[in-house]
Amino acid sequence: MTTSEITAPEITVATPADRARALESLVAAFAADHVLRHLFPDDTSYPRYAAAFFGRLFDRRVGRGTIWTIERGASLALWDDPAAPHEPAAGSLADELPADVRARVDAYDDAVHAALPPGPFWYLGVLGTHPAHAGRRWGHALMAHGLRRAAADGLPAVLETSNPANVEVYRRAGWEVAREVSAGPLPVWIMRR
Repeated sequence: MTTSEITAPEITVATPADRARALESLVAAFAADHVLRHLFPDDTSYPRYAAAFFGRLFDRRVGRGTIWTIERGASLALWDDPAAPHEPAAGSLADELPADVRARVDAYDDAVHAALPPGPFWYLGVLGTHPAHAGRRWGHALMAHGLRRAAADGLPAVLETSNPANVEVYRRAGWEVAREVSAGPLPVWIMRR
């Protein structure tokens, strides 16, 4: 394929109709992720618990218009705008997650949110692409879309990662480490752009 044959992917705002495909993509994309496997270490329950977790994150953002997607959920970026209220990630999952899992989710969420900077910013909470679509740079396109939105507001963007390899990926995209903290056994890098 030549450069002239490569076209930019169409980025759309996710709707509730995109939910099932979005959750399928995120569960698959994060199957080996440091954080998700700390939160949901059991291979048997991982798909169910991760789907409930990502479903909660999707549901609380979809009405705000801050989930951008490619191919209706094959790749997506879940952003919080500066006015988004912080709600614990496990908050409404009491019926779907056992107490020990909720405790891990809440502990990670509390550690990350305590480390976020003061003041308004756009927060990139989740960026994932279904492995079947990996290598197309869709995640970079979605990240850039959100960064343009933050820049239009004159605000910084913030994200967190617990994967050292991601730190370098984000650095190459212009992000800088603002803070490093621990969330239980996990290192967490808070990055800003």
